[in-house]
Amino acid sequence: MSERESATRSILLTYFPMCIAILSLVTSIFNGYLNLKFVNLIQHNFGRGEYLRTCKDVIDVYFQVKLRAAVISKNRSEPRAPGGAGMTGDQIDGANAVARLGALGTYLANLRGEAVRARYTELTMTVDRAMTRAEQTPPAEIDKLFEPADRIFGELNNDCVKTALDQPM
Repeated sequence: MSERESATRSILLTYFPMCIAILSLVTSIFNGYLNLKFVNLIQHNFGRGEYLRTCKDVIDVYFQVKLRAAVISKNRSEPRAPGGAGMTGDQIDGANAVARLGALGTYLANLRGEAVRARYTELTMTVDRAMTRAEQTPPAEIDKLFEPADRIFGELNNDCVKTALDQPM
C-alpha cells in the first residue's frame, strides 16, 4: 500500500464518521423542529375544536329555550296541579335551559373580550325575560317575544363561527 493510499484512508476514517455525526445532529434538530410544529398544530386545533363545540352547544341550548317557551305558552291555559303554587315542569326545564345558555355564554365570553361578555350577558337577560313572559304570551306571539334575543343571538352566533374559523391551524 502506498503512502498516498494510507493518508487517504486515514483521512476517510477520521472525517467520514464526523460527517455522519453532523448529518445525524442536523436530522435530530430538524426532527425536534417538526415535533414542535406538530404540538403547536394539535394545541391550536384543540382550542379551535373546543370553541366550535361550545358554539354548537350555545346554539342547541338557545333553541331548547325557545322550544320550552313555546311549550309553556301552549300549556298556559291548562289548569295547574292542586296547590298550583310553584313552577311547572316546563318552566323548570325552561329556567334550566336559560341557566345553561348563560353558563355556556360565560365560557365563550371568557375566551374573548369584555364587549363579547356584555353581549352574552345581554342575551341571557333578554332570553330570561322572554322565558318569564312566555306563560302570558299566546303561542302565535312566541316568535315576536324572542325577536330581540334572536337579533343578539344571530350576531353572537356569526361572531362565534368567525372567531373559531379565524384561529390559526
